[in-house]
Amino acid sequence: MRDNLIFTDDIVNSIYGHVKEGYKFEEKPITSDDEHYNENPSLSDQSFCLVYVIDANTIHFSPEDNIITEELRIIRQKICDNGIPQVIVMSKVDEASPLVKNDLKMVYRSNIIKKKMEMCSATVGVPMSNIFPVKNYNNEINTNDDADVLILKAFDQIVRSADAELRHGAYNECKQQ
Repeated sequence: MRDNLIFTDDIVNSIYGHVKEGYKFEEKPITSDDEHYNENPSLSDQSFCLVYVIDANTIHFSPEDNIITEELRIIRQKICDNGIPQVIVMSKVDEASPLVKNDLKMVYRSNIIKKKMEMCSATVGVPMSNIFPVKNYNNEINTNDDADVLILKAFDQIVRSADAELRHGAYNECKQQ
């Protein structure tokens, strides 16, 4: 690893199922010569939806973050080229907005959350319709219906997106055989 970042090619290869279990992410990206490179990944080796989990409190993308945002853009573009859906789960929205902290039902009415979603969309390149604000459970003993609805909505969209891509991928794989 370089500066705690994994090479974008390793991430993309992992998503496409080309990285076998046991591979150690090192100082250079995996190549097709590596023993851990999977030349012909099965459907079960592949990912069918890329999910970014981004803390709403850390969305400011300062100039120091340019390397990370550029790598996210590279990954997004490579994944997008093959039609893999992408989703952002924006966590800790209750900590980012006083309005949402007081009433979680106001999450889609909060200007702060809307601006953070817009910033995520512009920076990472994921459409606003694929960004899901959620509240984390961290100190609660009991569940909260409002928090559960947000989490389940995000999870439902992830599953629907992955299922649609899997069906598309399975169709293409069957068609090629």
